[in-house]
Amino acid sequence: MNMHAPAGTSLIADLRPEARNAPESGIVEVVNHGRLKPGLIPLWVGEGDLPTPDFIVRAANQSLADGETFYTWQRGIPELREALARYHSALYGRPFAMDRFYVTGSGMQSVQIAVRLIAGVGDELIIPTPAWPNFAAAMGIAGANPVCVPMQFKDGRFTLDLEKLEAAISPRTRAFVINSPANPTGWTATRDELAAILAIARKHGIWIIADEIYARFVYDGSPRAASFHDVMEQEDRILFVQTFSKNWAMTGWRVGWIEVPPAFGQIVENLIQYSTSGSPVFVQRAAIAALEEGEPFVAQQIARATEGRRIVAEGLKATNRVELQAPDGAFYQFFSVDGWTDSRKLAIELVDTANVGLAPGTAFGPGGETGLRFCFARKASDLREAVARLQKALAG
Repeated sequence: MNMHAPAGTSLIADLRPEARNAPESGIVEVVNHGRLKPGLIPLWVGEGDLPTPDFIVRAANQSLADGETFYTWQRGIPELREALARYHSALYGRPFAMDRFYVTGSGMQSVQIAVRLIAGVGDELIIPTPAWPNFAAAMGIAGANPVCVPMQFKDGRFTLDLEKLEAAISPRTRAFVINSPANPTGWTATRDELAAILAIARKHGIWIIADEIYARFVYDGSPRAASFHDVMEQEDRILFVQTFSKNWAMTGWRVGWIEVPPAFGQIVENLIQYSTSGSPVFVQRAAIAALEEGEPFVAQQIARATEGRRIVAEGLKATNRVELQAPDGAFYQFFSVDGWTDSRKLAIELVDTANVGLAPGTAFGPGGETGLRFCFARKASDLREAVARLQKALAG
C-alpha cells in the first residue's frame, strides 16, 4: 500500500467510468499556475470585471428581508417565467408563452438537463470545435460521446463546413450542439447558416441544443445575433440553454434557464427536482430585476466589450506575430502566435513572462490546439496594460 496516496485512492477503480473519466479543466490548470501571482491580469475565464449592479442586489436583499427562504416552484417562480416570456417577446419580436421556460441553477445545469433529455450511454452529439469544454464533459457524464467537427479559419473568419457537419452524422447521433456567438472563437452564424443547420437536423430527425448565451454581444450594430428562433417552426426539435451570468454580471449567482417545448414541462421539473430541487427565491427575484430593469446595464456591457475588442485586436496585431480576426460576437479574442503549436505551454509561459492569464486553446478541443482565448470584457485600462505586456513578451 502506498502510504502517501490520498485516502480512498484504491477505491477509484470501483467508481462509474462516467464519473471517473470526467476531464479536468485545461483552463483551471493555467489558473492554478498563476492565481497567486501579484499583479497578474486574469483574462482566462468567461466573465467581466463589473460586479452585479445594485438594482439586482437590492431585489435579492428585499426577498431575503421578506423571508423568502423556503422551498418553491421547481419550474421557477411564475413571476420569473413570465418575465422570461416578456424578455423573449421583446428580443425576438413575437409572442412567447411562459410554459416554454424553466429556471435552472446555472447555464451549466441547463446544458446537463438538455443532454439528459435526449442522450444517454452510447449516443453521439456532434459539436463544432473549438468549443466550450463543458459541453463535451456534460455529454461524457451522461455516458454519451462528443463527436467533434473542427471549424476552419479562412478568409479572416472561422467557418463551419456544413458538408462535414452532415457527414459526421451516424445512426447513434442524437443532436447538434450549436453555440453562436461562440466561445472561444467568436464565430457567429448568419441566419442562412442557422437555417441550413436546421434543415440538416430536420432531414436526419436529430435535435439541436442551441447555446445563444452571447446573443446580445455582437459588433455589427445589430441588437442581437441571428437565432434559431428566427428560422424554426413550433414542431422543430430545438432545446435552448441560457444563463443570467453574462448579460447581467451574475456569474456567481448560478441561475439560468432552459427553453423547451411546453409538453416537456413535467419531465424538466422532474430533472430539476432530482438534482437541485429548484433555485432560491431570492436569486429568482434578482433575476426578475435583471430582466425588467437591466437594459441600460446590458448596453453598458456591450459598449465596454466593443471598445475592448478594438483595443485587443489592434494591440495584438501590432506584434506582427499573431493570426487573428476581431470576433463577430461574444467577448473573446481567439488568436495564435507564430512559432507556437502548443497553447498550453504558451499560456503557462505568458503567466510567467507577461503576468497575463489567458485560456489555452487546448482546453477547447480539436482545432484549438494552437490558439489562446483572451477575454476582453474588462475595463479599457486593464486591457491596454495586458496588451502592452503581451507585446513585450512576444517581442522577446
